[in-house]
Amino acid sequence: MHLANRSLVTTVTAVCSAVVLCAALTGCAPQAEEKPKASGASGQAGATTGACAPGGLATEVEGKLTVGTDKPAYAPWFSDDEPSNGKGFESAVAYAVAKQLGYGRDAVLWQHVPFNSAFAPGAKKFDFDINQVSISESRKKAVAFSSGYYDVRQAVVALKSSKAAGARSVADLKDVKLGAQVGTTSLEFINDLVKPDTKPAVYQRNDFAKSALKTGQVDAIVVDLPTAFYITGAEVPEAKVVGQFPNSTDKPEQFGLVLDKESTLTSCVSGAVDALRKDGTLAALEKEWLSDAVDAPVLK
Repeated sequence: MHLANRSLVTTVTAVCSAVVLCAALTGCAPQAEEKPKASGASGQAGATTGACAPGGLATEVEGKLTVGTDKPAYAPWFSDDEPSNGKGFESAVAYAVAKQLGYGRDAVLWQHVPFNSAFAPGAKKFDFDINQVSISESRKKAVAFSSGYYDVRQAVVALKSSKAAGARSVADLKDVKLGAQVGTTSLEFINDLVKPDTKPAVYQRNDFAKSALKTGQVDAIVVDLPTAFYITGAEVPEAKVVGQFPNSTDKPEQFGLVLDKESTLTSCVSGAVDALRKDGTLAALEKEWLSDAVDAPVLK
């Protein structure tokens, strides 16, 4: 046999022997490349795997929870225009949700997000937004919502000297000048339920609506019930809560936490809200911060 051929046979024989030995030891078989796990902020399995590991979600900022809200941050939802102080119903709810998800107060970052921007189409830079945003099917086309954290009732506020002050029914409001903040369900109630003879005034912020009320530019404004009682009790004492609108369906209007449409955190955040409702935390916070909002007469 030629020397080169003999060398080739020797090499092949050695390789085959090595393969047989590897198979016998089961340690040399090629391994499929392991795919990386979906990770949260701390490297643990995140919401994409269905696991809501405490403090380990895939958040905007690693190890932190970014919460959006508007500015000014109105009472009684917040206190002293400072969301981070934990005072006010929504500030307290945000920190309770954060704690449920495994993030302490020092791990919560607050971000200014204008009201209408929170539920507008497009990517979000917050993990969730809390700003009295009512859950609706139309808004769900652009963003995701958590479970509802507060059952909302809309109310009418008017100066005591206004012709709207004596309204006892929805029909009584048909010929008065009404106002509300743009993009709110308060405005929807005016347009869809009251259907006033005069087109309602629309304002960028509730501050502007309150100013219009005080100066008589409108006869009445529509806001949620806790806000109505705060306005009349602390901001415009010459005004009164005329009444609240009845719920038009069996499903109450609810405020929900707003998330990016494609957020992997939605199920975890909803789970946190559900747990807080079940253990009585939401009810306790409502009693603590919204207790002044006693029932108002229903406008039939």
